[in-house]
Amino acid sequence: MFETVALIAKMRSPEIAAALEELAACLIEAGCRVLVEEGTAGCLAAGTATAAGFARIGEEADLALIVGGDGTLLSAARRLADFEVPLVGVNQGRLGFLTDIARTSMRSSLAELLAGRYARERRCLLEAEVLRAGERVFATLALNDVVVNKGELGRMIEFEVLIDGEPIYNQRSDGLIVATPTGSTAYALSASGPILHPAVAGIVLVPLCPHALSNRPIVVGDGSRIEIRLIPPHDARVHCDGQVRFDARAGDCVRVERSARSVTLLHPPGYSYFAMLREKLRWSEAPRDHGTD
Repeated sequence: MFETVALIAKMRSPEIAAALEELAACLIEAGCRVLVEEGTAGCLAAGTATAAGFARIGEEADLALIVGGDGTLLSAARRLADFEVPLVGVNQGRLGFLTDIARTSMRSSLAELLAGRYARERRCLLEAEVLRAGERVFATLALNDVVVNKGELGRMIEFEVLIDGEPIYNQRSDGLIVATPTGSTAYALSASGPILHPAVAGIVLVPLCPHALSNRPIVVGDGSRIEIRLIPPHDARVHCDGQVRFDARAGDCVRVERSARSVTLLHPPGYSYFAMLREKLRWSEAPRDHGTD
């Protein structure tokens, strides 16, 4: 089913190099053609795989295996969004909300995937752009979130938030998180935002340390166009998935809406979103006994 499979990693450790070697060997044994992202191709033995850039991976790969943490998958998702290549994450990071195949079960999970036993899930992307005097000066995609914050300033910023052209409020705060359901378990969660199931057609707005306690997180429909207009003299910084950055100026408008593009994730048999939350957020742990003295 998957004739050409790409391996993508952000090289940080011998463990990741070993995982790539093992995956490449399994894929070749299964009769697959293997591409490896050119930035990490050097860790594989010569002749094992063909080095390729993201554009070639997008055009030729039937599947991309991401080895690392969620950040590695986020980066690959944005770069492959135009190509509809399904992604599978092998967790070599920490929490791993998106990279849900454990290193210890990598071989068996890969065998299931190659046999066609997997669950397919679509995740929405956000399109973000910055308008300056009506002209677009920055644009990118985000799978997790778009964050407008005060950057290196030691004070709050002030901005106006509009939804579908309607003014909602002026806010003084450290910034605002605009997150997808996928990103609701990332930065937005640490800022006391709600968790949105991936099937929920919504976008969550979470203020960062607002001056007014009445500014609370809100979920809007995923067809909404969100505009964040920086009120002079406040500059701000725009972050997308915590990886792409742009310095916005007073008077700029940051516009965020759901993209027409999306990302396809493949999960091994038995995958459950709620089981993942129970594991990662430790919901099923018994309360600790701190004693009575």
